[in-house]
Amino acid sequence: MQTGAISYKHILNISIPIVLSGVAQNIVNVTDTAFLGRLGEIELGAAGNAGLFYFVFVMLGMGMSTGSQIIIGRRNGEKNYAQVGAIFNHTLFLMIPLGIIMFLLLYYISPAIFESFTNSDSISKASISYMNFRSSGILFALFNFVFISYFVGTTRTNILTYSTLLMALTNVFFDYVLIFGELGFPEMGVKGAALASVFAEITTLLFFIIYSRWDSNKVKYNMFRFGRLNTELFGRIIKISAPVMMQNTLALGSWFIFFMILEKLGESELAVSHIIRSIYMVLIIPLMGLNVATNTLVSNLIGAGKSIYIGDLLKKIIVLCVAFTTILLGLIWIAPEQVILLYTNDVSLVPLSISTLKIISMTIYLFCVASILFNGVIGTGNTKVTMAMEFINILIYLTTTYYMTVILRLRLELVWCSEFIYFSVLGIMAFWYLKKGNWKKKVV
Repeated sequence: MQTGAISYKHILNISIPIVLSGVAQNIVNVTDTAFLGRLGEIELGAAGNAGLFYFVFVMLGMGMSTGSQIIIGRRNGEKNYAQVGAIFNHTLFLMIPLGIIMFLLLYYISPAIFESFTNSDSISKASISYMNFRSSGILFALFNFVFISYFVGTTRTNILTYSTLLMALTNVFFDYVLIFGELGFPEMGVKGAALASVFAEITTLLFFIIYSRWDSNKVKYNMFRFGRLNTELFGRIIKISAPVMMQNTLALGSWFIFFMILEKLGESELAVSHIIRSIYMVLIIPLMGLNVATNTLVSNLIGAGKSIYIGDLLKKIIVLCVAFTTILLGLIWIAPEQVILLYTNDVSLVPLSISTLKIISMTIYLFCVASILFNGVIGTGNTKVTMAMEFINILIYLTTTYYMTVILRLRLELVWCSEFIYFSVLGIMAFWYLKKGNWKKKVV
């Protein structure tokens, strides 16, 4: 990797396709929320909670693929291209038993979870219905993550724009026809939203397979050569991935618990929170793309022996993140009421949604700085450290949220202020480690 790799142009070349794929992903999110919001508060809250619970498990697979991506990035930086295909193949094999276990847990354990921790019987039953269908797509989702780790780790991210656009279009179509029963399809409501997501995951996986088989780089990277399995390589992938898997699960698991706590404030508060979550996901589209670019560029720089440029890289990514976020915030604040009404036709939810949106708008800049620094730590490959950071931070975050919600019974928008605590603690820990930690000699 040349020193020009830390220029704004190079960062944008890597991150823009990932950001665009995030746009398509959020089309899925916005569509699900908007369609289900038309059905009612129960359906919106139930699918929101069930979707979060599903992604707690998905984040395990994403953690595995992130570990794979870090190793692929390091090998790519070292120009050891032949190892890339081996890492990809071995990660695929690891995903098979993981996916089977996750499906069994989601299908058979989630009903007990929703019944035990949900106050509303209506939300609980609707959540279970959603999960019965959504769980069948977990293995397809995990395989998709492996392909994404390959393309991102080799800094060839353009393909992600097309794959996620295909996923978005597939999901939007099946959301429309299955939720409302259009074009001769059955009217399935919440279950239709779940099935639409499964169809989208399958379609995306087929696209990745077809593209990769015809890709001219498959020889360079030794792709799809399923030879003798290497137990040492399995161990290396697991060693790097396991802490990220736990960290990701903790992170999204904390959000699931956060929303379960908010549900105790009432069904309207839960519905508003899921509307805010959807807007939040739109606001962090640039951030999530830049996060992925951060950890893969850091890993590539270390592999190329150019770790001296990492500080400059992180500063430039933070500047880009703040700039993109400011643009999105400006667009949303031109007409916040109209934005919220995209997600619901219940005008009574608008005032509380707007006051909560104000809190989120203030936290987003802190999110930019903390998350980029944290992904810089992930890119160093010292994933045990990131897991420890996440655990400490989440413990503080959830304790604060519970105290504010259950003990103090504060208003919803004040409870969302706990986001300030989360990102402040995360940013301080990540900055300290990058400044003082012994990460330059980490072998992956």
